[in-house]
Amino acid sequence: MSRYRPQRNYGCRIHDQVSYKGLKTVVLENDLVRVSVLVDKGTEIFEYLYKPKDLDFMWLTDNGVQNPNEYLPTSPDPVATFVDYYSGGWQEVFPNGGPTSAYLGAQFGQHGEVAHMPWDYEIVQDTEQLVSVQFSVRTKKLPFRLIKKLTLELGSSSLLIEVQLDNLSDIPLRYMWGQHLAFGKPFLEPGCRIIVPNHVKMITESVESPVSLPGRVRRGVTYDWPFGIAETGDQVDLSVLPERGTLSDMMYLTGFEAQAWYKVENSARGMGMQVEWDAAEMPCLWYWQEFGATKGYPWYGRHYNIGLEPFAGYPTLGLEEAIRNDSAGAIGARERKTFRLKTSPYELDR
Repeated sequence: MSRYRPQRNYGCRIHDQVSYKGLKTVVLENDLVRVSVLVDKGTEIFEYLYKPKDLDFMWLTDNGVQNPNEYLPTSPDPVATFVDYYSGGWQEVFPNGGPTSAYLGAQFGQHGEVAHMPWDYEIVQDTEQLVSVQFSVRTKKLPFRLIKKLTLELGSSSLLIEVQLDNLSDIPLRYMWGQHLAFGKPFLEPGCRIIVPNHVKMITESVESPVSLPGRVRRGVTYDWPFGIAETGDQVDLSVLPERGTLSDMMYLTGFEAQAWYKVENSARGMGMQVEWDAAEMPCLWYWQEFGATKGYPWYGRHYNIGLEPFAGYPTLGLEEAIRNDSAGAIGARERKTFRLKTSPYELDR
């Protein structure tokens, strides 16, 4: 933090003297987009606003952004420690994906542990043409360090994220690592379309999976995108979002090339979002679907959203299961890994 950093109200700019719901917040913006980051809550991105259309792509739950420091949990529930404070948006998930799991004697809760940790930050570049902020955190349960840099350039709607993962120990380690990126209203609605490269496969949950109730397609089956088969035998196009109240589901897309990508388009609004990432580090894309059919905790039929989440490791059953099926990430002693992801809102040709 610098009290005397030159201020600017045009071009690219950074606002770091900001608190939202009592949480330290950094805002990056240019002429096209504004991105708001909760530094005190895992660098959660709770706003990604496309200015020309006044359209925020991030899903915001009915509970909205909440400060974990202002609520004392009433039960020792390792899932609730994440879900009770979940605001939608976009979280960094590491080193566990899914519910409680244990590894090398360390016990993790839901999506633990960096998503709720405070991160350090420093402004790397602050010019009219380009702004860049670097965030860093060290995990408590395992000897890891994450360093993440966010960059915006003038005239571009793209957000570039570059992450460095360091193993600070002398032993090899396993992990799950993902971008918990969720879309909702006002951008997302029935009829939106998901586009991915050719030859992508969809792995469904197992028949006995405890993750959620049975959804739109038969479980325990791997399908070619975009078509699955319902229990009735009917074909289901999973690339087109259904009506509100449709059964919720969870599946995992695989088979991406080294430079993976997907798009979500809303033709009614004339807008889309493209996400590109390094599939060598996150080869799987989690596809979470919540269309309002879940009547119990924590959704109560209130929401219509999807998560399209690049990930190392699946399913959403925790690190132990990802190690068992060998989908978990692996890093050698004192090794460093890097990861890049770029998001780009765009207007559709009419």
